[in-house]
Amino acid sequence: MTTRAAICRTPGTPWEITDVELDDPRANEVRIRFHAAGLCHSDDHIQKGDARMRMPVVGGHEGAGVVEAIGPGVTRVQVGDHVVCSFIPACGSCRYCSTARQNLCDAGKNAATGEFPDGTFRFHLDGEDLGGLCVLGTFSQYAVVSEFSCIPIADDIPFDVASLVGCGVPTGWGSAVHAAGVRAGQTVVVYGCGGVGANAVQGARLAGARNVVVVDPVAFKRDMAKVFGATHTFADAQSAHEFVVETTWGELADHAIITVGVLHDEVIARALAVTGKSGQVTVTAVGNGSVRAPSGMLIGYQRRVQGAIFGACNPLHDVPRLLDLYRSGDLKLDELITRRYRLEEVNQGYADMADGRNVRGVIVHEH
Repeated sequence: MTTRAAICRTPGTPWEITDVELDDPRANEVRIRFHAAGLCHSDDHIQKGDARMRMPVVGGHEGAGVVEAIGPGVTRVQVGDHVVCSFIPACGSCRYCSTARQNLCDAGKNAATGEFPDGTFRFHLDGEDLGGLCVLGTFSQYAVVSEFSCIPIADDIPFDVASLVGCGVPTGWGSAVHAAGVRAGQTVVVYGCGGVGANAVQGARLAGARNVVVVDPVAFKRDMAKVFGATHTFADAQSAHEFVVETTWGELADHAIITVGVLHDEVIARALAVTGKSGQVTVTAVGNGSVRAPSGMLIGYQRRVQGAIFGACNPLHDVPRLLDLYRSGDLKLDELITRRYRLEEVNQGYADMADGRNVRGVIVHEH
């Protein structure tokens, strides 16, 4: 069949809207009719060449839709199911899945190529194979994906909201709740309050943090941070540091969570400096930043630096849990969506993100 999709042919070139050919699902694969796709910063990193990915590629790794067809052997979903796609698949049986670390599932090894485990592809254009970002490709009206990437959801969950829990929401929320392990009464500093940072704020709030401090140079994002539970916001790291020193009587923060758009050395240094004894810096952002600190700075205060992917979440468990929190009114997801775009507006959506006008944009597919 033919499907309309946004592709990137080479790093640095804009997303291009074109028709591509899509194969039928094979064993343990499903075809999804996507209704919504989140505009995550990771796709922008790929398009700009900040991160490596086999090209050409169909973009998008946050998506929700309806299962239209299944291949032989599929057991996780059936035709007609509403699903959200996990950007890291969860096979459920590898070493990591079986020890409650689904975010490290071995089935995620082809994310940078977009090819299936047998070395083949499902998207094609003029005789050339196209990978799907994270072996998904949600910037397409239809895609064929592994059943391990599918999480069934209730039919009453809006697709635009559901698309965000495939990456950005659990990545931020889990960075606070799982990777950092925020506890009641603690002080947390979040650097960067875009789509991931806003959910780190929500996670810290739900975990019971007393002070949730946000650092972001964009006034709009600082204002939105308060909607998601930030107790204090600052335009620069120095002002935030001074506040933390004052409010904690010099003990400093328990946690610093880095969710900036592009990771760099300075923000890591600032995060280390703001954490107190036995504090932890949790690094979720993507970029070229590196940890450059005297060993005494880590040893003397027993500080820790923890990397996090997918917020250390277990998608098969945490995605339904997050949607339950949304339904109960405890997790704000509608408020995350600043603007909805047509597929043809994908480049405008990323321009808005770069200009600080969005917390999160969402593509709504037309069928």
